[in-house]
Amino acid sequence: MKIGFDAKRAFNNARGLGNYSRDTVRILSSQFIDNQYFLFTPKINSDIPFPVPDNCEVVLPTGLISRQLPSAWRTFGIAQEAAGRQIELYHGLSHELPVGIEKKKIATVVTMHDLIFMKFPQLYPALDRAMYKRKYLRSCEIANRVIAISEQTKRDLMELGGVDEAKIDVVYQGCSPIFRQPVSDAQAEAVRQKYHLPAQFVLSIGALEERKNHILIMRALAEQNLDFPLVVVGNETDYTPKLREYIAEHHLENRVTLLNGVPFAEFPALYRCASLFVYPSLFEGFGIPVLEALTMGVPVIAATGSCLEESGGPESRYVSPTNSDELGQQMVEVLSDSALQRTMIAAGTDFAQKFSDEAIARNLWKSYELAM
Repeated sequence: MKIGFDAKRAFNNARGLGNYSRDTVRILSSQFIDNQYFLFTPKINSDIPFPVPDNCEVVLPTGLISRQLPSAWRTFGIAQEAAGRQIELYHGLSHELPVGIEKKKIATVVTMHDLIFMKFPQLYPALDRAMYKRKYLRSCEIANRVIAISEQTKRDLMELGGVDEAKIDVVYQGCSPIFRQPVSDAQAEAVRQKYHLPAQFVLSIGALEERKNHILIMRALAEQNLDFPLVVVGNETDYTPKLREYIAEHHLENRVTLLNGVPFAEFPALYRCASLFVYPSLFEGFGIPVLEALTMGVPVIAATGSCLEESGGPESRYVSPTNSDELGQQMVEVLSDSALQRTMIAAGTDFAQKFSDEAIARNLWKSYELAM
């Protein structure tokens, strides 16, 4: 079979949607090796490592106008390109399908990660919300199958987007295979020394934006005077100054470290060094960092209210994303009880096996068969 992918984010997004795209291509091309895979992307960022499998062909805009307007090519030109290459199934890996593809003899699948812009509209400019709604819901409407990355996203698609339940398949995502590779004591220590981190610390990884709710952890430290070092890893954003302001106002400079620009390849070592992972996000479509932490053998405390129980499993701890007292109490309980930590680590590592490459490939292929 000839399968096409919207690979823009595989080549141009370092985290999140990029990881999902790269992992989907990697998993399917290795599990179903007899297919031909075509990766449609308007450009390639050479700073993002993406080893293209041998049975994949990269498709870039070639015409003069397409090269000058690559974003327009992605929206309006890919349908014709895919038809010309006799693509049998096209998978939009991040919310979108090309305009006009429904008029070609091509089966279509679109992955919907979340509808956060509809759940928390105050976090998005009005123009962005209108554009996302038009693009995302149109793609759901024309797709033969819609993949939701969690039961939470499925519910949102039905309730907020009016998507027919009968065409939605829940297919969980996994995490990068680098989190399944052993990290030696020497490797972990080298990263700890590089960033001047304490011997024990609480870790939180995620974009430095309001929705990720890092400030709840800081509030727990300040309000309950907890003497736990906190390391927050995420690239700088417009929201970062607010975090720094809170740190300064509450005299947390000696307890909170903000790290930005950390290479993805060093994330496993950071997890390996951490005593506890805390992810109090207000809302997620899946919450990959939670699964990364479990896979690396780190106890997890996450937030209620979205899908994090799905990615964190029954033995992780969950708190309200607005209750700093509850979070502080849970942090104290986990960090002061080594037996509890061992139980959480064992259960989390076992739960993470649910998201194996084989399971993901099997479930993706079922959705493809339904789309044909």
